[in-house]
Amino acid sequence: MSEMTQTAAKPRIERAATASRTYTIFVIIGLAALILAPMFFYPIFLMKLLCFALFACAFNLLLGYTGLLSFGHATFFGGAAYFTAHAVKEWGFPPELGILTGVVGAALLGLIMGFFAIRRQGIYFAMITLALSQMFFFFCLQAEFTQGEDGIQSVPRGHLFGFIDLNSSTNMYYFVLGVFLIGMVIIWRFINSPFGMILRSIRENEPRAISLGYSVARYKLGAFVMSAALAGLAGGLKSQVFQFATLTDVAWQMSGEVILMTLLGGIGTLIGPIFGAGLVVTLQNYLATSQFPVTIVTGVIFMVCVLVFRRGIIGEFYASRLGRKLGFEHRR
Repeated sequence: MSEMTQTAAKPRIERAATASRTYTIFVIIGLAALILAPMFFYPIFLMKLLCFALFACAFNLLLGYTGLLSFGHATFFGGAAYFTAHAVKEWGFPPELGILTGVVGAALLGLIMGFFAIRRQGIYFAMITLALSQMFFFFCLQAEFTQGEDGIQSVPRGHLFGFIDLNSSTNMYYFVLGVFLIGMVIIWRFINSPFGMILRSIRENEPRAISLGYSVARYKLGAFVMSAALAGLAGGLKSQVFQFATLTDVAWQMSGEVILMTLLGGIGTLIGPIFGAGLVVTLQNYLATSQFPVTIVTGVIFMVCVLVFRRGIIGEFYASRLGRKLGFEHRR
């Protein structure tokens, strides 16, 4: 009987080993490409792409792995941008402490919003997050420290750890890359931990998770706060890259944009949101100076992906024959 079990498990083990090797190769290629990218592309474009890729991955942590659709993630992204910009410009914080201030602020906002939002499910959860996000938007419009419609401008980049000049585009790019990689490691560790496994069980069958004795509300709140903190990390980083924070960062359109990025790439996949963010940011960058309306082109691409790539582009690749052969598994 044990021999039959070992025989049945052998293909599964081989697929897991193949997937591990493939992931390792892709990670090495990806790291090499990111390190060499400033030699071939405009650094500001690359930094924007990395910031929004981290934002999309943070959002996917909530939607893809917990099954909670938030329409209010712009609160954490834009709120952290404001907190970071204010701390650096008005309080004289160094960039690393300024970004940390933004992350803590976003986490606190996530704790407050999540406390109210997780009491409902489905469309009601989404509408609560949207309503609370709009409340924060109007707060930013009226608050003195945000400087209203003008936003916080001319934010100094400063010196990282007191001696690395971030006014250099090269230094700033590798700082952004370092923070992005740290954020991705945190997300990877989070979703592959026992906590992440419980979140998946909640996504798949919440009543069963409750029957097993798990405090579902606490796990949802933990995922919400973690997602908010990582979105804040992206927002704080973005305010340092572009040296300003405006109402655009907290508007509902920003929440819609990150949802679009995640769905295009593939929810429930680690690199799907990165691909989706890269696609959207690239379209915005290269169509901005053309006569093509960016929103219409993006909308058409989104419609095509919804109709043809139901799982997202990366999700469909994982589910394809080649993806299965390489050992990938699309987790819904």
